[in-house]
Amino acid sequence: MGIFTRVRDIISSNINSMLDKAEDPEKLVKLMIGEMEDTLVEVKASCAGAMAAKKKLQRETDEVRRRVDEWAGKAELAVKKGREDLAREALLEKRRFNERITTLNTEMTQCDALVEQYQADILQLEDKLTAARERQRMLVQRHIHARQKRRAQSDIRRVETSAAMARFDTFEHRIERMEAEADLVNYGRKPSLEDEFHNLSLDDDIEKELEAIKARGQEQDKA
Repeated sequence: MGIFTRVRDIISSNINSMLDKAEDPEKLVKLMIGEMEDTLVEVKASCAGAMAAKKKLQRETDEVRRRVDEWAGKAELAVKKGREDLAREALLEKRRFNERITTLNTEMTQCDALVEQYQADILQLEDKLTAARERQRMLVQRHIHARQKRRAQSDIRRVETSAAMARFDTFEHRIERMEAEADLVNYGRKPSLEDEFHNLSLDDDIEKELEAIKARGQEQDKA
């Protein structure tokens, strides 16, 4: 496939449509970027070659123009010296170089058109490459997100399985049993002497408060 054929195919291609139809869009866009980068390097090299060729044609044209002027001067000199035969020969050489200038001008016109086409292709390829790289960045991000989401969903399903829930039940029952055992440690234990005296003081306080309430009630009744 020639370079111009590849350039035309790439420029005319619809990246979004190709990715929609691809089984592995991320792999496809990577291949597309590689193809575009290789083609862009070739087009730039060809453009540089065409520009160098144009400069060479320009130098040759300048040299041929100098020869035209040189033979024109020789023809005038020959006429002054009365050598019309030499003047005719000089004018023939001048015409030959003028014809060469016409040919060189045609070649430079073609070279200009080629350079212009190369430059236009370079701009379009760079635009396509920028778009493809942006799609690659988005696809990579989506791939990472999808992978993380799939891993999270897998973890959720694993936690929700009956075996996992059964383990939670076992842990809960074990904790409840430990709590019950802790409650039974002091169950039925005879109060200590200090505890009994403390309870007596609490009973006295309650009785005093109860008597105070009764007294206030009686005073209110008398009033």
